[in-house]
Amino acid sequence: MPEPVVAGAPDGEPDVGPDPALVAALVTALRGAGCVFAEEEAALLAELPAPERAAALSRRVAGEPLEHVLGWAELAGVRVAVGPGVFVPRRRTEALVAQAQRLLTPDGVLLDLCCGSGAVARVLAERCRPARVHASDVDAAAVAVAAVNLAGLGTVSVADVVDGVPPDLRGAVTVLTANVPYVPTRELDLLPRDVREHEPRFTHDGGADGLDLLRRVLADAATWLAPGGVALSEVAPHQVGAALEAAHAVGLVPWCAVDDERDVAVLLARRRTDAP
Repeated sequence: MPEPVVAGAPDGEPDVGPDPALVAALVTALRGAGCVFAEEEAALLAELPAPERAAALSRRVAGEPLEHVLGWAELAGVRVAVGPGVFVPRRRTEALVAQAQRLLTPDGVLLDLCCGSGAVARVLAERCRPARVHASDVDAAAVAVAAVNLAGLGTVSVADVVDGVPPDLRGAVTVLTANVPYVPTRELDLLPRDVREHEPRFTHDGGADGLDLLRRVLADAATWLAPGGVALSEVAPHQVGAALEAAHAVGLVPWCAVDDERDVAVLLARRRTDAP
């Protein structure tokens, strides 16, 4: 959920927020539609010009995700473009970004697999300024949005995990991020309605135990990482044991960082420096 943004006033003048009556009316409409964060959403919609605001409110009341309505989402303080039919970055992914940021150096190479809108790559590219950034996703619509977010910062490609990634990156990646889907298939119907109806099912479906795609990523990471390079992925806290086992199985050296505040865990898996 993006934080409320209020445009600053010209120098020497006090900040003037949106009309309280307008915000109150928006809150009422959003609450009536079942929006949990009605106050925060109303503050954002109130900043839109009147004609855009009316259309945006109608779309949100109809159940479209707020980020799709606004055309942007916020991750780790960076505003990134999103679009209809594309996975919306979640605040919990800031745990993954924070761990990757500690590892990525200016001479490093970042590969962001299953990138969706490219939000993770965008934040890390801005914060760390690595030597090379590449992001890829199996969905062409997501890659088109990622190209917007990474313009001037990196390259993008359509790829099924690594099938489609530039081959010269093999064995050269120092940090590999992959915010893979990890919801078990049987639990997909429990997701919020706006997620079920407006984000592709495959962006959440992790298979029987939620870790099918993670296992594929780890198997490829073992050869695409440079010696000493690290792969990172987001998992649910109850999946930590199975995720560690999956990384061990392909010869990586794994550990996990659990973020209790965000109720998420980050799997980190290093390629051994003595790996062939």
